[in-house]
Amino acid sequence: MGGSQRRPQDRAQRRGAARVRAHARGGPDALEVITDTSSPNPRRPEPAGVSAVLALVLAVIGFFALAVFGLGALSIATDADIIAIPGLGQGPGVFGMLLGLLAFAVTLGAALRSRHPSFASAPIVALATALAHLAGVWLGVLVGSSDLVIATAVAGGLVSGGASLVLLGAAVVAAWSGIALRRTRAQHPRWPWEGDDEE
Repeated sequence: MGGSQRRPQDRAQRRGAARVRAHARGGPDALEVITDTSSPNPRRPEPAGVSAVLALVLAVIGFFALAVFGLGALSIATDADIIAIPGLGQGPGVFGMLLGLLAFAVTLGAALRSRHPSFASAPIVALATALAHLAGVWLGVLVGSSDLVIATAVAGGLVSGGASLVLLGAAVVAAWSGIALRRTRAQHPRWPWEGDDEE
């Protein structure tokens, strides 16, 4: 034939591939060796990844789910209520969880503002969350019972009974996951021929 024709699959092989042509002696045909170097396209912008808001929302939801599951499992394993003082109701526990969620969202949100947040922020977020929960329960019991000794005893029971440790672990896992989502630079799948220049 008069000219070489481009095969349809050549367009899919052009991007990120290095071509080396070797001609056999005395033969008109060329042997084409294609080595895929997987080099990024400099003209394509870097993927934005997961936004800080989305990563924060998913992390908060994950923390709440892990905390509820962990506290429930702890209560079943120990056959005891998380707050064992009768007459206090659910108010102190709910208030403590709300303060814990707020502290988790605020501290993790501050860490996720960076495009490349550090995983070292996860234990800081977890510690702030556990302390906020502990302070919330203590304050809720103090308001409900008007007894400083009872409030301090309940807060101490959360630490010694393992509830604070459960919240600490849930916050570490959820914060680490949120930071990992923020750091990723994943993008939607593309066909090999997408983005090729038309000739």
